[in-house]
Amino acid sequence: MADSKTPDPIGPVAVVGLGTFGGAVARDLAAFGHHVLGIDVEDAKVNALADTLAQAVIADARDEAALRDAGVDQCDAVVIAMGDDLEANIVGAMNARVLGVKRIWSKSRSRTHRRILSRIGVDHVVNPEQEMGRRVAQTIHNPFVTDYMVAAGNQTVVSLNAPGRLLGRTLGQIDFRERHDIECLGLLRHGQLHRLEADPTIAEGDTLLLLGRRSPLQRFGEAQCG
Repeated sequence: MADSKTPDPIGPVAVVGLGTFGGAVARDLAAFGHHVLGIDVEDAKVNALADTLAQAVIADARDEAALRDAGVDQCDAVVIAMGDDLEANIVGAMNARVLGVKRIWSKSRSRTHRRILSRIGVDHVVNPEQEMGRRVAQTIHNPFVTDYMVAAGNQTVVSLNAPGRLLGRTLGQIDFRERHDIECLGLLRHGQLHRLEADPTIAEGDTLLLLGRRSPLQRFGEAQCG
């Protein structure tokens, strides 16, 4: 009989570096139901997450053998979460690649650091401080924007609190694509997503999910919320 349990789409994930950023990634992945292997050189950080993660191991990211012994070579994805120790960050990413990990994410500190990580085969490079800074700036610029995320290419996704002048109108009555050069992915209401195809009526407290280039999104926000 086939196993009725839904399989983990990416299998085990290793998070190397359990500081503020890595610890948050590891805890959230575990909360989502993933098998998470947490690794850090500091026993206090490992012990703090020992009861939360599937495995928590003291090991040095620069030691390929130690990572193999910990089980990194059995993971489908690795997050190299140390940012301050550049040597451990870069060598840890190289070791993950040598161990055959399919997908590697890594934290970076600068543009040069990002280029180095990309050249050694890191699939996804993130700069948490820079990305959070962009979100804060976007929210300050337009208080109706509640969240902001860069998508593929030059596309951006924003969450926009429904402006008063749009209340009572359906999503279909707003010509997002032709008039505003943006896409509406739907609206959120009480945690539920209502897609554009359902043509829901915008009500107070709704949040619009919009996709597009930064300039058209900015023009739309300023026009509706100004």
